[in-house]
Amino acid sequence: MTRSTRLRFTGIAAVATVALAACGGAAGSRASGSSAPVDGGDLTIARAQDIISMDKTTTFDNNSIYVMEQIMEPLFTVSADGTKVEPYLATDYTVSADKLTYTIKLRKGVTFSDGKPLTAADVKFSIDEDTKTGGDGWGFINTAIDQVKAVDDSTVEVKLKYAWAPLLADLSLFSNGIVPNNYGGKTAQEFYQAPVGTGPFVWDRWQKGQYVKVTANKKYWSPKKPHLASVTWTVVPDANTRKLQLQGGQIDVDDTPDWSSFSSMKNAPGINAQTFPSTRMDYISLNQQRQPFQDVHVRRAIAYALDRNAMVKAVLYGNGTPATSLLSPGTPFFDKNAGGATYDVAKAKQELAQSSVPQGFSTSLLIASGNPDQASVAQIMQSELKAIGIDLKITQLDPTANKQARLKSDFDMAMQAWTMDIPDPDEWTSFAVDPAGGSHSSFTYYNNPAVIALNKQAQTEIDNTKRADLYSQLQKTTSEDAYLTYLYYSPYVFAMTDKVKGFAVTPLGNYHLEDVYKAK
Repeated sequence: MTRSTRLRFTGIAAVATVALAACGGAAGSRASGSSAPVDGGDLTIARAQDIISMDKTTTFDNNSIYVMEQIMEPLFTVSADGTKVEPYLATDYTVSADKLTYTIKLRKGVTFSDGKPLTAADVKFSIDEDTKTGGDGWGFINTAIDQVKAVDDSTVEVKLKYAWAPLLADLSLFSNGIVPNNYGGKTAQEFYQAPVGTGPFVWDRWQKGQYVKVTANKKYWSPKKPHLASVTWTVVPDANTRKLQLQGGQIDVDDTPDWSSFSSMKNAPGINAQTFPSTRMDYISLNQQRQPFQDVHVRRAIAYALDRNAMVKAVLYGNGTPATSLLSPGTPFFDKNAGGATYDVAKAKQELAQSSVPQGFSTSLLIASGNPDQASVAQIMQSELKAIGIDLKITQLDPTANKQARLKSDFDMAMQAWTMDIPDPDEWTSFAVDPAGGSHSSFTYYNNPAVIALNKQAQTEIDNTKRADLYSQLQKTTSEDAYLTYLYYSPYVFAMTDKVKGFAVTPLGNYHLEDVYKAK
């Protein structure tokens, strides 16, 4: 999923493991920041972009996903440290000897927000609906699933076509979140106008371009949660305006303040500016539907021309490291020796000289307006590419329009970012290198059969040592192809008033707002 958040990284275990929990469950055991949380209160989070849709099966947008995760919950979730998968709406599972059948027990006493009980029929319907989207949505994540069967009201059986290493991690993805069977008698389009789930919050309303609001689910299965009465995400494209609103008390949380403001906000009275470990990577997508980006020498020239250390210093104020691989250091099977390009002007000029445009060319870079970090990166790129004969025009669109252009691959080059959603690399590698993975290879139309084959082998390989080797080959080949220009790895950064308690973000970007409250 293309991300718009920040922060430092930590190592995640090389395989997604499952921590089995009893009926108290993953969410019920999360710390809420105080022994005596306060109930009630309305939380307002300001961010640059609006949501696109609540359809969890076809939406590739973090702003939408962070809202839908509060409403629709999956069978499993990610642990607070991002290293493993934990039961959520499931409580236990068993695996057959041939690794092809998973039998999953559902949590007892869970109801949807409309009061109807959660059953295995709802689970089957929800996973099947996700799978049906195939390459047009998140269905690629369920490629290995042959059949989902409701054994009885509280037991689900998932049969696989072949052994599939990331299954439990895939079942923790938001796209496999559970909704009522047959959408409660509605069409999918009708249902996602006001989705119903088992989550801690209930859909309230969406004023497009302005805000989206959810309210507390009074029937939530985790005792005494949520604490907040409501959460509202407002659309405030300009970073400085968000900062002023936070300081003025009009909002409670600034989602992604720019790094130039971070140090001053850390020292501001009444403000808690905080970073969280991350799996984020910022990169440039090169659209191979447009000339001359089909040419690997052009792509390599751009990759070598960029001084990533200068970007980390100037843009992140030192809060990050240069990116050298398709995977981030916090992602399982990351290879630090993947061969990603480093700053070398001589090599950049050599590559361009071997290309179809040896005298240089003109192109454009799409960035979001009101984003100082992207503007700084763009200016650095403009100067550095000019030095090798590439004339770069910077195109700015408001964040929502920018998002739509990226989703349609309506750009020459575009600045993007990714953060993992599951503790397994398959979600990102399938999204990023397989044209059938829901995004035409992160909207670049990159298509290397050898890389696609490596990715498919890694999906079905159970042995972690062999998987590591396959992902290492994949990372090295994609670095050679330079179809994405890696920029840097960075942490998540949030700023909030000191009245906000219990707010935390996993390295995979998830946050559980049922744990958050506002002090008096």
